[in-house]
Amino acid sequence: VPSLAESWFVSDDQLSYTFNIRKGVKLHTTKEFKPTRDLDASDVVWSFNRMFKKDHPYNKISGGIYEYWDGMGMSNIIRDIKLNGTHQVVITLNHPEAPLLANFAMSFTSVLSKEYGEKMMAAGTPEVFDRLPVGTGPFIYRSYQKDTMIRYTANKEYFGGAPKVSRMVFSITPDASVRTQKLAAGECHLATQPSPTDIAALKLNKDITVLEGPGLNIGYLALNTQEKPFDNIHVRRAINYALNRTTYVEPIYLGFTTVAKNPMPPTIWGYNSDVKMIDFNIEKAKEELKKAGMPDGFSTTLWTLPVSRPYNPNGKKMGELMQADLAKIGIKVELVSYDWPTYLKKAHAGEHSMLQMGWTGDNGDPDNFLRVLLGCVAKDNGANRARWCNEEFEAELQAALVSSDPAVRTAAYEKAQKIFKKEAPWATIAHSTVFMPVSSK
Repeated sequence: VPSLAESWFVSDDQLSYTFNIRKGVKLHTTKEFKPTRDLDASDVVWSFNRMFKKDHPYNKISGGIYEYWDGMGMSNIIRDIKLNGTHQVVITLNHPEAPLLANFAMSFTSVLSKEYGEKMMAAGTPEVFDRLPVGTGPFIYRSYQKDTMIRYTANKEYFGGAPKVSRMVFSITPDASVRTQKLAAGECHLATQPSPTDIAALKLNKDITVLEGPGLNIGYLALNTQEKPFDNIHVRRAINYALNRTTYVEPIYLGFTTVAKNPMPPTIWGYNSDVKMIDFNIEKAKEELKKAGMPDGFSTTLWTLPVSRPYNPNGKKMGELMQADLAKIGIKVELVSYDWPTYLKKAHAGEHSMLQMGWTGDNGDPDNFLRVLLGCVAKDNGANRARWCNEEFEAELQAALVSSDPAVRTAAYEKAQKIFKKEAPWATIAHSTVFMPVSSK
């Protein structure tokens, strides 16, 4: 959908994308920065090059980790990003990339102010650029109290029209039940990710409307295939057979979920419904451990998700159920967890053995699940928590990437899902229903 790019043109060979940048777009004015010009194509090039070019002055500021850009292999896909006048950007590719437009619609390609970046760098305070952001959207950032709240005010000069809401506040509330209590008390108008235990009461409250729908998500247990014994396919299959996932549905999700068999949800095109579920089977699990040469099992660790997510509302409880299931085949599991930033950082470094994780889709393209979560390019620098790289699987992803024919792409993704199930780098857990309770105001 057109936004800062009001139109675009793709060359016949699909190797060149020309974006026409909207004119008259005002950048935010804040205490730290007053722009001297409207947004133009130089801001787009500067923002993308921050992730693309290692010699960009801001590439290493704030840690220099660009998980989406790196996980999607954008630096391998893109050959060059160039200005063509003040309001046109030309991006050339090394090879055709069917999901490119869907990927560019994601938030990691947000356009930042080059002028603001240069001002903060000249002042010797480049970190302020990320901490006090300046954008072009409908709301202007005003303040952030760590672990408490973020405040915004309406951008009356927003190119899409001034918002009807004058102030917006995110009240940071980690506990799901407290979020819904605040909503019921009229302290907020919308509460994300309610606990499954609160859904029934919310639906009975005449002052609250509960929106719901099947989630574009997947909850899973990633097995670190770069670490023994998870490099052994029989160990991975044994774990898949040993987990009695149907018994997680009620205590963890209160029934608001379906057990997952594929690494992407059935709400997305390209889903392979012919893939066979690996059902709970203790005897087959023990047979697989014997094939792995480990009939008596082994000891390992399992990291439990420290935050509540629709695809896993209670990581600790789920970990305890997994621990009990795996003990039945001789796998002795120690449960471990960390605060969320540490959890992500250590997982990114591959320090885990088994790891609870999940994903909610960004753009409605299967590539956003299969390649971002399981592709070779995301193994070391992205979101591939299994650190798994399979040539056969990768070949199907690449075949889907270079074709713009939906039928060709669907066939490739269906084959990829079969390979995934055979190789079992994850134990797929659930696709959850997503709820959004909102005030009737």
